[in-house]
Amino acid sequence: MTSPRRAPGGFPVVGIIGGGQLARMCAGPATELGVTLSVLAADPWDSAALVVPSSVIGSHTDVDAVRAFARECDVVTFDHEHVPAEVLTALEADGVVLHPRPDALRHAQDKLAMRRRLTAAAVPCPAWAEVRDSADLERFADAHGWPVVLKTPTGGYDGKGVLVVDDVAGAGEWLTRVTGEGGTLLVEEKVTFERELAVLVARSPSGQATVWPVVETVQRDGICTEVLAPAPGLSEALAQRAIDVALTIAATLDVTGVFAVEMFELPAGEVVVNELAMRPHNSGHWSMDGAVTGQFEQHLRAVLDLPLGSPAARSPWTVMANVLGGDDEELYSSYRHVMARDPELKVHLYGKAVRPGRKIGHVTVSGEDLGGLRARARHAADYIEGAIRE
Repeated sequence: MTSPRRAPGGFPVVGIIGGGQLARMCAGPATELGVTLSVLAADPWDSAALVVPSSVIGSHTDVDAVRAFARECDVVTFDHEHVPAEVLTALEADGVVLHPRPDALRHAQDKLAMRRRLTAAAVPCPAWAEVRDSADLERFADAHGWPVVLKTPTGGYDGKGVLVVDDVAGAGEWLTRVTGEGGTLLVEEKVTFERELAVLVARSPSGQATVWPVVETVQRDGICTEVLAPAPGLSEALAQRAIDVALTIAATLDVTGVFAVEMFELPAGEVVVNELAMRPHNSGHWSMDGAVTGQFEQHLRAVLDLPLGSPAARSPWTVMANVLGGDDEELYSSYRHVMARDPELKVHLYGKAVRPGRKIGHVTVSGEDLGGLRARARHAADYIEGAIRE
């Protein structure tokens, strides 16, 4: 792969560390904005490396490789949150412009750090504690009841690193491993909730912020399978409350770029924060086709401190359904079929090798009939996955 080159007219180079689908989906908006996109990918066959000519091959854990990559960029952002602290420190020492900044990114990398900071800022969260052994876990359960949710503070995503346990015995393997390694776990109360919501915010270094409509996310086995934009039946007051919470987090953590706040809607008409993601997020994929400004264009605008675009919805409803890997590795035939069957459908596949349960794409469809849109999006996703054949 070649190194990035400055574009005529002084337009900047945006570097993305990580070659996954989030970096890939920035390619089109970068072209439309006139900026050059460069990606540090681990493999030439990574999702983004397949479509970004100025991709550089290297590991996000290799300090020298990341520093060399960043020297060719005007601003650097991230496809994922897993860049080690020592790499971020080296980039800061080199004077690299990073968005989000490492101080903010830490709160998506470390769930314990996130809970401490949000609690200090009076952001509504589930009851939580840091646990080192079974005695800590029992004390928490005595106060808040069983079952509880155990989480690894770092490295978890899409349901990984999360364990619901009914008693101390159920946590035995996790506690033994953590105790042996001298680490800790995060324990949270198991929240009784009505549904899961997400708020997507974009914030620029100069402090401008925009918010897309609050969405409902539908989960299966810890993986988001469907997003409904806007969240059906959500009161104006609770939508505003969710937005206010997300904007408070953005200001408190000094977030720059696009980030997502995943929440639980409680029966009492309140929200509590579940997770943060300091990057474009699966809950915002609907915006690519359903909003005036999609999350990937907005992320590039934000990290470059350009004026932010309108996040307004283009239609009364947009439904996004994730496409998960099944048993069929050949996708092009089913891709063509669903496009022919439903010409208003938008299909986004990520160029990733198929593995069962892996996110390999998504579909979106917009209009006025929410029930019909959900059925159309689900049919297309199921067909591409190979779950149905008609």
